[in-house]
Amino acid sequence: MGVSGAGKTTVGHLLASELGWDFVDGDDYHPAANVEKMRNGMPLTDADRGPWLETLHALIVGWIEAEENAVLACSALKREYRERLRIAPEVHLVYLRAAPEVLQQRLRARHGHFMTEKMLESQLETLEEPEHVVAVNVDQSLTQIVAEIRARLRSSGNSSP
Repeated sequence: MGVSGAGKTTVGHLLASELGWDFVDGDDYHPAANVEKMRNGMPLTDADRGPWLETLHALIVGWIEAEENAVLACSALKREYRERLRIAPEVHLVYLRAAPEVLQQRLRARHGHFMTEKMLESQLETLEEPEHVVAVNVDQSLTQIVAEIRARLRSSGNSSP
């Protein structure tokens, strides 16, 4: 989890690959109206995010019921959003933390994504710093980030990573 530009998709893909798990990008589940709104520089409201969060919640329920492992990348900026997704002890949240300057630089370099640099400010304003998560600073290599995530999850009692 984290704001746009933190590396959720890139880190998530690598982590899932190393673990042999499925990777799912939460952005793929936004309704078209949400994507269009963000593409036009308009922040999403809680009402906009509600159906999206319910879809992600249902995905997580399905994985737990099927006893499948997955890495899901999504912003989960507010505590209430995270509470809707952290539905069982098997769900672990990883917060990718980055300085605003790093995020701006990454977003400037990104092409073809609906989330642009101009939306970063609203995401940072919406972000409620998470508690009781694995928080990792992304000012290191991808390999180091994934290794830290795996080590921190193992030390928190999750034997899989």
